[in-house]
Amino acid sequence: MKLFYCLCLLFIVACNSKEKKTEPTYFSSVEIETILEDSISVRALELMGPNLAFATNNGKYGMYDPVKEVWKTNVQKYDTITPEFRAVASTKSDFFMLSVGNPALLYKTGDSGSMELVYKEENEKVFYDSMAFWDDSEGIAMGDPTENCLSIILTRDGGETWNKISCDNLPASAEGEAAFAASNSNIAIQGDKTWILSGGLKSRIFFSPDKGETWKVFETPIIQGFATTGGYSLDFYDENIGFIIGGDYTKPEDNQSNKAVTKDGGKTWQLVAVGEEPGYKSSVRYVPGKSGEELVAVGFTGISYSKNGGNKWKNLSKEGFFTIRFLNDSVAYAAGKNRIAKLKFKK
Repeated sequence: MKLFYCLCLLFIVACNSKEKKTEPTYFSSVEIETILEDSISVRALELMGPNLAFATNNGKYGMYDPVKEVWKTNVQKYDTITPEFRAVASTKSDFFMLSVGNPALLYKTGDSGSMELVYKEENEKVFYDSMAFWDDSEGIAMGDPTENCLSIILTRDGGETWNKISCDNLPASAEGEAAFAASNSNIAIQGDKTWILSGGLKSRIFFSPDKGETWKVFETPIIQGFATTGGYSLDFYDENIGFIIGGDYTKPEDNQSNKAVTKDGGKTWQLVAVGEEPGYKSSVRYVPGKSGEELVAVGFTGISYSKNGGNKWKNLSKEGFFTIRFLNDSVAYAAGKNRIAKLKFKK
């Protein structure tokens, strides 16, 4: 009899569990709160714990404390140059920012409290686009070719020193192949694996399985063939699922062949939402904790959201931004022309 009552109890608990199971809820709108307004153009954001770091086009950089709602900012100069920063990254202890043009200037947080120059590269073709770290010791930055390969620099000592990979150890770049410094999202990292997105006359994926030691290249079906076409932003949810978005910023309404997904770690890519919204976007991110199904993309044309891996999209706002980074599964920071904002996604 006791066994019978136990079985009945287990049946009731199982039924209640099924009843409590709810269908997933999706974003229906977004609340936008501007937290910084200034005469700046921000294409690079980085979350450092609960804090938000940034660097901009006019040498300005800074940190936001969301608990105190306080900004600390400064301006970095090099001799008479005011650098334009479009790439930032961080470790647990340091913040890094890298300028785009000649000379390329890479700064890290210094022991003195000011930024210290740790890498400089002078070349009329130099143009760095993006930067990221695998861990607190090893990091990578990439830029346009100065020779016959993409520019890739590595650090193995926490950012104290950086060394450029020889073109002898990289796949050759195609004619007119470069990258877009649109949102500091040309590089994606999962574990030791690294993917780099190029654009322009050729838009491909450069892949390293071992933190930049060896490289191979994969083709993409993203629109390419002109200086303004190609993939502008890349994100990977895990080692297999990734997404590219881009297009042509001079034709922002064009939504042909500007979105692609991979399920095999970047080896092959399939176009999605062809001829459907959104058109050109400069930054895409997977929503954390959503199994690689939910994505948000931003551009100067607004904010778009997909709940099914990029196959269908919904416009959430026409307010324009250049770049986005998620704090959690419903809050993100976005930046663009003259402002940085906190985005709260509503279900």
